[in-house]
Amino acid sequence: MMGVWDRATVLITGGSGSFGQAFVDHALEKLPVRSIRVFSRDERKQAEMAGRITDDRLRLLLGDVRDRSRLRRAFQGVDIVIHAAALKRVDQTAYDPIETIQTNIQGSVNVVEAALDAGVSRVLGISSDKGCLPANLYGATKAAMERLFTYAGAYAGSGSTRFACTRYGNVIGSRGSVLEVWREQYHRQG
Repeated sequence: MMGVWDRATVLITGGSGSFGQAFVDHALEKLPVRSIRVFSRDERKQAEMAGRITDDRLRLLLGDVRDRSRLRRAFQGVDIVIHAAALKRVDQTAYDPIETIQTNIQGSVNVVEAALDAGVSRVLGISSDKGCLPANLYGATKAAMERLFTYAGAYAGSGSTRFACTRYGNVIGSRGSVLEVWREQYHRQG
């Protein structure tokens, strides 16, 4: 598996989020990557990353997965895409369902299309434990993303782009984690 990362240019959508930052730190320290591109719309978190990480293999790109043309440009020369961008807060996604669908589903369609257009070798979708038998809109959008990535290989036809998907559950310290919610509730009551 290490050979996959050798001199690879890796782009991570939503790369300034909890998962993205942890992955970037790990990749820059442990993987023989040529470069890592963080693609996200959060300029504040990107600025914080730039202040914290001085490795010249890191490149920060502002953009939104809803913008297919921006993705196409960002994916040029990329070997591996990790798609972690999503609206994740269950309460907010229920309140703003159209925004959630546009980001989590249409944004994922855009990632698939841009990866195929740019000839990206491997694309990994990061899903959620909430995608299994979803009970809310967020879970339903992640389940849809999983199906999209599962069948994207057939959509790719004889091309060389390969798609996979994995689930990422509640992790201490991640944004929207149930543990974060419980901590906030405890402090409000205390």
